[in-house]
Amino acid sequence: MTTEPIAVLGAGVMGVGITTLLAGHGLPVRLVDNDPEKLTRAPGRIRQELRMAQLMGALPSDRAQGEVSPHGDSSAVRGARLVIEAITEDAGLKNAVLSEVSALVSPGTPIVSNTSSIPIDELADAVLRPADLIGTHFMNPPALIGTTEVIRGVRTGETALEAVRGLLHEVGRRPVVVRDAPGFVTSRLLHPMINDAARVVQQGTATAEDVDALMQGCLGHPTGPLRTADLIGIDNLVDSLWVLLKRTGDEGCRPCDLLLQKVADGHHGRKTGRGFYEYEESTT
Repeated sequence: MTTEPIAVLGAGVMGVGITTLLAGHGLPVRLVDNDPEKLTRAPGRIRQELRMAQLMGALPSDRAQGEVSPHGDSSAVRGARLVIEAITEDAGLKNAVLSEVSALVSPGTPIVSNTSSIPIDELADAVLRPADLIGTHFMNPPALIGTTEVIRGVRTGETALEAVRGLLHEVGRRPVVVRDAPGFVTSRLLHPMINDAARVVQQGTATAEDVDALMQGCLGHPTGPLRTADLIGIDNLVDSLWVLLKRTGDEGCRPCDLLLQKVADGHHGRKTGRGFYEYEESTT
């Protein structure tokens, strides 16, 4: 197993989750964020997620935890084996970060955008070497979900694809490679469905609890769509729905008023302590 570190950009929910997965399988990680508060909170959140994953038997028991080092400057990506960008689902912000990273890393270093909906070929315009850019869509929490969507853009090279496949196998994930499109597979199916579930609650047909109970008990959804929304982050869900609406024209992707109100009220789900449900602790 290589000792070269992996750089993860973004110490938010997904950045911390991906770091937990990697470190839990013994890989060294450089966690990069320009927000000092996020970097300060990240070690405690990683320890908490590692404990949960260990209790669930989701991490190897015969492997020492990989070292996680915090960095406040993107220059930390230099010398990384692979870079995973996991910042906010905003194309402009992602383009700026990916452009900066591609100028810092050596040619041939895979750059992975962890995105739920933005087409990879669209982001590839921002990097110096589009062949090095590839997409992943890790589901939250990454350490507990055994399959990862991998998105190959039309300009993604074979080297980048094989590097990501190899990394995912190394950390016990099953990669499923799909073609590039807005929302790919998982978000294109899941996010409009969650939007419809929220609209049912908005219209007074049923409570959030009843919607989730019916989806779980009758249709086999493991957690229910609205608990899933809280786990994704309702703000992130809305960002993704706007991306899908803009790029597909599908009005079913227009965020319903209830989702927009929850974002405006700061009720973003688990990370804020309140979304469709209330939680004892927030992770922000």
